Amino acid sequence: MKLFSKDETFFDHFRQLAVHIGSATDLLKQLFENPKDAIRIAKEIKRVETEGDAIVHLINMRIDTSFVTPLDREDIHLLAKRLDNVIDLVNGAARRVVMFRVTESREGGVQMADILVRASQVILESVGDVTKRQDMMEHGREMKVLEEEGDARYAEHVGALFAVEMPAIEVMKWKEIFDALEHAIDECEDVCNVLESIALKNS
Repeated sequence: MKLFSKDETFFDHFRQLAVHIGSATDLLKQLFENPKDAIRIAKEIKRVETEGDAIVHLINMRIDTSFVTPLDREDIHLLAKRLDNVIDLVNGAARRVVMFRVTESREGGVQMADILVRASQVILESVGDVTKRQDMMEHGREMKVLEEEGDARYAEHVGALFAVEMPAIEVMKWKEIFDALEHAIDECEDVCNVLESIALKNS
């Protein structure tokens, strides 16, 4: 029996979540490019996050009402949680920019947000290829490269905070922002790891 023969609705919802991740990361990059507009952009990211929560609620309701699911219920729960976590972490990074009243762009913020944009594209492709084991393995390798790039940019730009004299409060602000961005990138890799596991189980 093919993976999708039982019920494709779950996968439609997963794709919707992946699209929302793309929207949130695009907005986050805009925010870091123009932090003076952070309040407006952060509100847009919060709207995307709220819509994502509603999709996760639909997934959980469907699990509870479906007699037969196309995947293990635990895998469905885990994948929905991981996808939702990415959006939550993007929202968290945006909130920090607003809370800390950041008004000047930093190259590190833009670069790490760009990695998240590219990671969101891999997630969208991965959700569509979850039945294709070889394709999923390739997506996993692409995501690993992005995660390593994120680690390198994190080390570079956190290190730069301590390389010159600057107000301690600015160091604290940007260190926490870079932490949030790195966490979001790591969560993207976790999404791909779950999708790889699902593909291996169901191939």
